Amino acid sequence: MLRKSLMLFGLLFVTACGGDEASQGSAENCAVAGPVEGRALRIVTTVAPITSLVAQVVGDSGAEIVGLVPEGTNSHTFEPPPSAAEVLESADVVFMNGLVLEEPTKDLAAANASSTATICELGTAILPESEWLYDFSFPKEGGKPNPHLWTNPPMAKSYAEIIRDVLTKIDPVNASTYAANFDLLADAIDRLDDAMRQATETISAERRLLLTYHDAYAYFAKHYDWTVVGAIQPSSFDEPTPKDIAELIEQVRVRNVPAVFGSEVFPSSVLEQIGKETGARYIDVLRDDDLPGAPGEPAHSWQGLMRFNFVTMVEALGGKADALKSLDLVPAVRDTAFYPQ
Repeated sequence: MLRKSLMLFGLLFVTACGGDEASQGSAENCAVAGPVEGRALRIVTTVAPITSLVAQVVGDSGAEIVGLVPEGTNSHTFEPPPSAAEVLESADVVFMNGLVLEEPTKDLAAANASSTATICELGTAILPESEWLYDFSFPKEGGKPNPHLWTNPPMAKSYAEIIRDVLTKIDPVNASTYAANFDLLADAIDRLDDAMRQATETISAERRLLLTYHDAYAYFAKHYDWTVVGAIQPSSFDEPTPKDIAELIEQVRVRNVPAVFGSEVFPSSVLEQIGKETGARYIDVLRDDDLPGAPGEPAHSWQGLMRFNFVTMVEALGGKADALKSLDLVPAVRDTAFYPQ
């Protein structure tokens, strides 16, 4: 989840090379030195959606999981405290997103993790650099691609596959547990993907428009044939001028954008103003990294987060989300433990 900021807007132009969305990139960063024997695995993760995916694959194998990035934190600017070094020192594997999202945490892991620890950047592993997406919040000249692969279900499934494979190599004793848990999670992801496709069909193509506070849906939009009009937050953190806001309002009117989406924790007064002046609905409940519900509840999961956001967007744009609402979420198999800040 991102901190509140009033940001300059610009149209979103996405550039990407062709290829399957879940095609494999280089997985060398996820290399395993060897199995851990005689004790439970110690796993460290970063953002909450990844922590949830890892936890569901781990299940009741006995592995310990620590998520370093607390929910409701801006993952793009998160700086791990010095005390996190101790957590990383004892880690057998560190799962992070990659694509230049968690560089301070990555640097701390490189400096403190043991030589036998596995550092696994999931996004970097599944997506070749030629298929990285760049946009207004993540311009190519800035060197940071859009890292939000987990909002696209097939890519989240690819994350889970790598998590399963890495854990199996490190902890072969529990290979059958990881395989069975992955199968359950993969089925949940596939059902969510199918339901989202059904929901998309209830929205005419010209209304599948996303104007958000943050560009978190580039890969989602490509997969479901939606259009990301833009975002309030660019790569800089400058506040928009009255002229910038006026230009944005005009663009929203021209595109006839039905709704604009803000954050439930950090609502944008600019988006609210745009909604009032254009007649577009202002929805301020979308979540990036903040899982709904409480730890241990089915909704407090990656799929719970995705369903909440997808239902919110579909209904705000005039579509029907019945297929999404009728999904039975796979119960959370374990709570996730976030590192105290």
